[in-house]
Amino acid sequence: MGRAAGSGVRAVLVLAAVVTACAPPQLDRADARRTTRPPAKAPLTSPGFPPTAGVAREQLARLTVAWGKNWQTYRRSAFGDGWSDDTDAPGGRNGCDTRDDVLRRDLKDLREGDRNPCVVLSGTLKDPYTGKELPYSYRRASQIQTDHVVALGAAWRAGAWAWTPERRLTYANDLDVLLAADKDTNYVKSSQTPDKWKPPRKEYWCEYGRRWTGIKAKYELTVTAPEKLALQDLLATCG
Repeated sequence: MGRAAGSGVRAVLVLAAVVTACAPPQLDRADARRTTRPPAKAPLTSPGFPPTAGVAREQLARLTVAWGKNWQTYRRSAFGDGWSDDTDAPGGRNGCDTRDDVLRRDLKDLREGDRNPCVVLSGTLKDPYTGKELPYSYRRASQIQTDHVVALGAAWRAGAWAWTPERRLTYANDLDVLLAADKDTNYVKSSQTPDKWKPPRKEYWCEYGRRWTGIKAKYELTVTAPEKLALQDLLATCG
């Protein structure tokens, strides 16, 4: 090989080394999966929610007492078509479906997807209303539903009928309003207020009263006189 040819080869090798040194490192498959994780832009609950019993009692005392209105005009579609991540509620705009956020927050022994950690593959719920241990599997029918603690119909009667569509969409997807719960119990609960329905598990009455009152206060919803008395009784179990 001549001197000129040898110099040319050396130049090519040096150039290749420089390009390799400046190139970004290659990602292995595990790293590639990690880059697909959705950004955690919002927590899965508001700070200080649910309120303590003392705060809840103060909130309850300030709520407006009034009979429900416009119950006959309620329609589920007024709160949006299904789950939406496009709200400013806790969990909003984090790249995950609202229902998956609820499962990720409320289930134990949680197993998330490798490629999409928003998706819950399996876990177990201790139902707050009954105390039942309910298994969850992504590919099987589940006994777990996502419950609006203050149901959409109850919120409508208490003032949501006058809200903008955007505020109703936020309410329907607010993780503070939602709980994973036993499907059959949720059907029985429906849109009843605490003067008509309480969780079968009495150990949960305190937290139920705190959550219900906190939601009503957060969204400035009214309470009926019987509902207020029932909430006082629930909060009295907090000690």
